[in-house]
Amino acid sequence: MKTKMKLKLATDLLMTAALLLLMAYELIGQAVHEWIGIGIFALFVLHHILNSNWSKNILKGRYTGWRMLQTVLVALILLCMFGSMVSGVILSRHVFSFLSIHGGRAFARVLHMLSAYWGFVFMSLHLGVHWNMMMGLAGRFVKEPSEIRKWGIRAAALLIAGYGIYAFMKRDIAGYMFLQIQFVYFDFEEPVWFFLLDYLASGALFVCFGHYLGQLVRRKR
Repeated sequence: MKTKMKLKLATDLLMTAALLLLMAYELIGQAVHEWIGIGIFALFVLHHILNSNWSKNILKGRYTGWRMLQTVLVALILLCMFGSMVSGVILSRHVFSFLSIHGGRAFARVLHMLSAYWGFVFMSLHLGVHWNMMMGLAGRFVKEPSEIRKWGIRAAALLIAGYGIYAFMKRDIAGYMFLQIQFVYFDFEEPVWFFLLDYLASGALFVCFGHYLGQLVRRKR
């Protein structure tokens, strides 16, 4: 595997881990949350630098359904990232406290919630759309193909996605996405790993959905 490809994979894995930790917010502490937020923004910039060829050709060539799906997801993720960073700076009590920003906190809180939860879904869908590429990279470490292994992985993915439906409803993620709930509640007596596993399963649900949506769009092409 080439060095650039290894760096791409490492960047994506770190972004996924950072995203899960960011969703825990109060459970990991506000200061840690803010520093991880800066970290994921830096990884986001690095991700786009490593994929600069895609960005350079965005206005070139014909747009198929597959290409439109990728572009729309990237644009939505970009909006969510921008909203998260702007609102994060306004709400900051640690990293950017020296700016002494006082106004607009109510709006920033709503924007931050929308950007965080919709960004979580869009990033998971984006990962799912490119899941074949991720599996292709993982396949390089496997010497011999195996039908048992392939179906075992598919069964595990479906089980995790199935639990993801339960976790999505249990954590009321849709309520935050559509502002039915405007303040995030955390159970501080719950081990943080339970929270992270539920969000990991919820993310896997959208990865699975993105994967099959991508396959459907490709077949339509």
